[in-house]
Amino acid sequence: MVSLRLNEIADKMDGKILQGSPSLTFQKFNIDSRLTEPGELFFALIAERNGHNFVPDAVKKGASGAVVSKKMKIANNDIALIQVQDTLQALQKLAQKILLEHRVKVIGITGSIGKTTTKEFIFQLLSRNFITLKSEGNFNNQLGVPLSLLRLSDHHQVAVLEMAMSGPGEIAALTQIAPPDIAVITNVNPVHLQFFKSIEEIASAKKEILEGTKNGGTAVLNGDDPLVKKVAESWRGKKIFFGLGRGNDIRARKIHKSSWQGISFELVYGKRQEKISSPFFYESHLYNLLAAAAVGFALSVPARDIFIQSRDLKPLPTRGALLTLTNNIKLVDDSYNSNPAALESALRSLADLPAKRKVAVLGDMLELGGKEVDYHFQAGKQVASLGWDILVTIGSLSKQMIEGALSSGMKANQVFSFNNSDEAAAEIESLVQEGDLVLVKGSRKIKTEKIVERLKSKGP
Repeated sequence: MVSLRLNEIADKMDGKILQGSPSLTFQKFNIDSRLTEPGELFFALIAERNGHNFVPDAVKKGASGAVVSKKMKIANNDIALIQVQDTLQALQKLAQKILLEHRVKVIGITGSIGKTTTKEFIFQLLSRNFITLKSEGNFNNQLGVPLSLLRLSDHHQVAVLEMAMSGPGEIAALTQIAPPDIAVITNVNPVHLQFFKSIEEIASAKKEILEGTKNGGTAVLNGDDPLVKKVAESWRGKKIFFGLGRGNDIRARKIHKSSWQGISFELVYGKRQEKISSPFFYESHLYNLLAAAAVGFALSVPARDIFIQSRDLKPLPTRGALLTLTNNIKLVDDSYNSNPAALESALRSLADLPAKRKVAVLGDMLELGGKEVDYHFQAGKQVASLGWDILVTIGSLSKQMIEGALSSGMKANQVFSFNNSDEAAAEIESLVQEGDLVLVKGSRKIKTEKIVERLKSKGP
């Protein structure tokens, strides 16, 4: 973890010390007054709310100083204040300069789905060989990336960072803060279409991570995704491809589903291969593993270490984790988020698992733009065609899933609709029976985790 004096921080941000001892030292940095811990430096960001209004709250909770963009005075002269022109730019500039002072390999990860799981898998696969920093949770935007970098220490050798976007130019801005040595593109799928005219525009936005990669850097690319391969065609750096196809450098073959135990497969890692068993049900999780192994390959991690670490990988909570409840009910908690490609992968991957019934509890998929109705209708058709027995929808858009399911053969007594997750949670126990497989998935704002919590409250 960095340790910086007040005067060093001010100098790196081109700021002016308003009060506080120049020798005062900071090791922790924060942007949310509600989460302030003693000794932190609080950045008063201006967004939906003006962070300057919360400086007193941060100080009450123990912050030793604040970065502000207007002149302020705090009665306690021991509390540091640095004035800058723009607090967000100051945070990013500080992180950028801290990174320049640390000799770490930066791994930047983008893609439509699977960024967080890929990040966690990379972190685990590298842990035997490198002291690695990873961005926590979903710290993957203009705020999260710099805050992650401010956790660097002199011991770190690798930094694994998600780089998310909802519009053009956002990934480019992140690569300005943290230019990757290794750039990972997991896939390109129809997400955030509210902000793009086409999936091709999404692909172009993802390409920004390649354009921001350091000279001599490496691209780790999904070789089974045509759009990923297309955007990478003109990039002249080293490329490592992962996937299931024969042309990939890192690939899985001889894939076998082992019922509730997950899947087994042969992991091909350069010229080596070995059988791996993983508690995954989604094909997308297998791609996440392959992407992580490809990063290891780029860093020359020995095959033996990759094979050993691969066996310990498992789905993350709320991203496809399997929970066994009372009455042998199997709950797949995928409540973190949803989009058409991820939903189809989940429905298809779980369809063949043995269960008395298969119950899909699905919330609205958001930010899909003008085709949102079509995407929900098609999702309903997939539910029916893949043989799911019960469809439970949450939200106004997902009612189109019911229309799609009915058009493909599901009966009226197999579908249920609720306006929100609170309503669905209140009724879900009456809809689930002994021996059922239940998938819960929806966009974050729909809060389908409430349904998961209600089911889990009955215990194993």
